[in-house]
Amino acid sequence: MYKILIVEDDASIAEAMKNQIEAWGNEVRIADDFRDVTASFISFDPHLVLLDIMLPFYNGYHWCSEIRKISNDPIIFISSVSENMNIVMAMNLGGDDFIPKPVDLNVMIAKIQAVLRRTYDMSGKIPMLEHKGAVLNLNDTTLDYNGNHVELTKNEFRILQTLFENKGKIVSRDTLMTKLWQMDCYVEENTLTVNVTRLRKKLSAAGLENFIKTKVGSGYIIE
Repeated sequence: MYKILIVEDDASIAEAMKNQIEAWGNEVRIADDFRDVTASFISFDPHLVLLDIMLPFYNGYHWCSEIRKISNDPIIFISSVSENMNIVMAMNLGGDDFIPKPVDLNVMIAKIQAVLRRTYDMSGKIPMLEHKGAVLNLNDTTLDYNGNHVELTKNEFRILQTLFENKGKIVSRDTLMTKLWQMDCYVEENTLTVNVTRLRKKLSAAGLENFIKTKVGSGYIIE
């Protein structure tokens, strides 16, 4: 089962698309806040986005660019404006396909299935965690932010993964020590401080100033 996000301001069209996609066993959500489509994307974490070009407040090109800052998930544009120039612009901005209106629901399903096949193997969605534009790649222990690619050591990655999984919450030093070195018999507490300091320097160099905050007497947090 795949998760599909529909960004379409015509409620009747969006509902028809939703019903057809769900009939094929997928989970579907229709975005309802056209001022902040990125928030809908992050909260739902879809495998694919169906994105209308003409939307209230900001057009689909804008939201495609915003999504591309944090994810490579496939985007299929949908629009009654189907001239070649609009199709070219959609593809250049990171779109994976284009469906003209009026939408043929069978063609839509065929295109969705084709894009999903091209994008995902049997392992499914490429695992990642995201916070404020920073993307932690779980498959290769790296972090991407604003075009910067950060290589992480095993311990740095585990620290970040734990903080990402508990974003907005304070993670105690004891929790991090247990998470990082639970297989070791004894590790000096200063080792955690050294790793956090080194990690902060890497994040700062990538443009993430004060990303990890210290809560004195409690632990660390990414807010």
